[in-house]
Amino acid sequence: MLTTLKNAFKIKELRRKIFFTMAMLVVIRLGSQLPVPGVDREAFAAWFAARTGDAFSFFDAITGGSFENFSILALSISPYITSSIIMQLLTIAIPKLEEMQRDGEDGRKKIVAITRYVTVVLALVQATAMVIGFGMQGYLVEYNALNVITAVAALTAGSAFLMWVGERITEKGVGNGISIVLVINIISRLPQDLGRLFEQFVYGKAPATAILAVVIIFAIIIAMVILVIILNGGVRKIPVQYAKKVQGRKMVGGQTSNIPLKVNTSGVIPIIFASSIMQMPIIICSFIGYEGTGVWGEILKGLNSSYWCVPSQPIYSIGLLVYIVLIVFFAYFYTSITFNPLMIADNMKKQGGFIPGIRPGKPTSDYLSKVLNYIVIIGAVGLIIVSVIPYFFNGVFGASVSFGGTSLIIIVSVILETMKQIESQMLVRNYKGFLED
Repeated sequence: MLTTLKNAFKIKELRRKIFFTMAMLVVIRLGSQLPVPGVDREAFAAWFAARTGDAFSFFDAITGGSFENFSILALSISPYITSSIIMQLLTIAIPKLEEMQRDGEDGRKKIVAITRYVTVVLALVQATAMVIGFGMQGYLVEYNALNVITAVAALTAGSAFLMWVGERITEKGVGNGISIVLVINIISRLPQDLGRLFEQFVYGKAPATAILAVVIIFAIIIAMVILVIILNGGVRKIPVQYAKKVQGRKMVGGQTSNIPLKVNTSGVIPIIFASSIMQMPIIICSFIGYEGTGVWGEILKGLNSSYWCVPSQPIYSIGLLVYIVLIVFFAYFYTSITFNPLMIADNMKKQGGFIPGIRPGKPTSDYLSKVLNYIVIIGAVGLIIVSVIPYFFNGVFGASVSFGGTSLIIIVSVILETMKQIESQMLVRNYKGFLED
C-alpha cells in the first residue's frame, strides 16, 4: 500500500489528484466545526453527552463529530447513501429505471441526477424533523419560524455540499468520493475513541495490567481488520467453458473463464439496514422527547446497543439476537435483488457457455442459486462476528466507543477499493506512456 502511494506521488497527474482530495477533506473537517445558526450548542452538547453509547453514537461517528457539534454538516452524507440504496432497489422494481441503467453512460447520468434530487428531498425531510424535534425540547436559542427555516436550510445545504464534494473527488480526485467522505468522518473520531480506551483500561493502572490491556486492544483491532480483509476479498470462482464454433474458415471459442462470486456479496449494506431499523425508534423518541416508560421503555432498551451483552441485564440482549437475524435476512434479501442467477444462466447459454458438469438453462440457474446461498451465509456470519465483537466488549467491559464493526468494514473496504483505483490509474498511465513512445 505504501509502495503504491510512493509510486503514485511520482506521477504528476496522480499527485495533483491526491492533493486535490486532501484539500477537499480539509474543507470537510473545517465545515464540521461551523455551527448551525440559532442552535444552543451548549444545551445540545449536554443533551448529547447524556446519550453517549446509544443509537446516536454511530450516527455521530459517520458524521465525524458534526452531529455532536450540531454543525452545518450534521446530516453528513447519510441522505445520499439512503437515496442511493433507494434508487438501487427501485431500479430492480421499476422497468423505466432498469431501462435507464441499461442505456449506458446516458442512462447512468440520468439515474445520478435523480439520485441527487432524492438526496436533497431526504435531507430536507431529515433536517426538518431534527430541527423541529430539538426545537420543541428547547435546544434552539429561540424556537420560532425564522430560526427553524434557517437551521433547516443550513443542514440541507450542508448535506448537498458534501454530496458535491464527494462527486468532485470522484471526478477530479482519486475517485470513490462519497465513500472517502464517509471514511474521513469515521477516522476523525478514532483518536477520541482510542483516548477513551486508554483512560479506561491503561491510564493509572499497574504497568503489567496496562501493557496487557494495550496488547489485548490492539490484538482485537488487528484481528478484526484481518477478518474484514479476508471477508472483503473472499471469492468463489465458478468455472465456465465456452463451446467452439466455426466463423468463416476459423474455429473460435473454446476458452475457459469463471464467474467470481464474492463471499460478502452485499458488503456492509445488511449491517446498515439492520442498524437503521433497530435505531430508528430510539432516534424518533429522542427527537420528540419521549424517554420511554413501562413496557415501551423496556423495548427501547432492548433496541439500544448500549444495553446488549451486559451481564447484569441479560434480558436486553434479546435485541442483539433480533439484530443478528436482521443481518442474515438483509444479506439474503440484498443479494437476491442485485444478483440474478437466471439472467446469468440465460446470457451464458446465448454465448455458448456452460459450467462443466451442469446443463445450460435452468439447471445452471439452480446451481448458481445453491452455491450463492452457501456463500451468503458465510458472508453473513463474517459480518455478524465483526459487528458483534465491539458490542460484546462494550457490554461486558464497558468499553464505550463510537466506532464498531460497521465502521471498520467501511474503512477497510474503502481503503482497499481506493488503492485499487489508484493502481489502475497508474497502470493506465503506464500504458499511455508506452503508446506515446
